[in-house]
Amino acid sequence: MPVTYAIDAPRGIIRTRCIGNVELAEILDHFQQLSQDETCPPFLSVLLDLTELTSLPQSAQLHVVADTIRALRERVQFDACAIAVSRDAVYGMARVFAVFAEPYFQSIAVFREIGESEAWLSAQSAVIAKQRRERA
Repeated sequence: MPVTYAIDAPRGIIRTRCIGNVELAEILDHFQQLSQDETCPPFLSVLLDLTELTSLPQSAQLHVVADTIRALRERVQFDACAIAVSRDAVYGMARVFAVFAEPYFQSIAVFREIGESEAWLSAQSAVIAKQRRERA
């Protein structure tokens, strides 16, 4: 399957990988599965690994994905989103997506290395968790 995910519930992180040629329908299926996943906590940060993505979605498709994230907020609130890419074209596409999806995350950023994205996401998640504890 070109879109896979694993939820680390104790840390509140979902790791999603898009591999090869990914179609919009496969991304929408991913969100449908997530909306029905009983292990999904109410708050999640996202590590979106696009380092093996070979296809490039069109701008309209990126809008559809952002709208789907907005609709999913009834089920799960997204905190930070780190996007890891390896190709220049995917980097540009991810930056456009970040602009479309920005309203649905507390923070979102694009990185060229998975390690850098993981480090940023970990730091963001720690800040968000601290803020949540202080409000409770």
